Amino acid sequence: MKGKEEVKRYIKDLVAKKVREMGISSLSLILQEVKREYETAMKEYVRDVEQSWKAFKGNLLEEVILDVLKELVEQLGLKIAKGSDIEKREEVLEDCLCRVKRSVLVDYGEFGMHLPDIDLVIYCPYNCQALAIISSKATLRERIGQTGYWKLKLSSSPITRNIKVFFITLDEDGDFRVRSPAKKDRAIAEVDTDGVFLITSSDYEESQKVKGIEY
Repeated sequence: MKGKEEVKRYIKDLVAKKVREMGISSLSLILQEVKREYETAMKEYVRDVEQSWKAFKGNLLEEVILDVLKELVEQLGLKIAKGSDIEKREEVLEDCLCRVKRSVLVDYGEFGMHLPDIDLVIYCPYNCQALAIISSKATLRERIGQTGYWKLKLSSSPITRNIKVFFITLDEDGDFRVRSPAKKDRAIAEVDTDGVFLITSSDYEESQKVKGIEY
């Protein structure tokens, strides 16, 4: 095996294979298994292997979710794209994605128009308007609060108020397992988001807002 990019491609392909075999609910376990291979292979390429793994794991989670959702989204006649795609300068974006980008901009008055934090965006290809934005994270630290913030900001404008804001997580810290008494992160999810979907094989208390990824 040669080079960092070859290592990353190998691990991505291995995770995809294991997800097909074991199911997406086992993703945390799969990632624990491949982490050892990643660390061993990357030692000669990076100084801080743990930090490298964290960044790689976040990107990998986003890609797994994209793979799972893409076919389902397209069956509805919709499209899904990475947030990094619409973050590009407008002059290099294709026309539809440029319009999708404009449809999610948040107005800060004299401080300009800014994009929310987006990992994935679901949009209608016919009018190029965003319908939902998705954030994904292995754990919830800080990110669920950011997701709630963006939902409130989008809801404050008649132009963006109908955009749904979802969060998908492995919930490796178990913040969502108990509905009542709720931890702060679960409370934010229940009140300030349109829904949180868990990729987990652990038991948890389901609600209208907090459900498994199969939903």
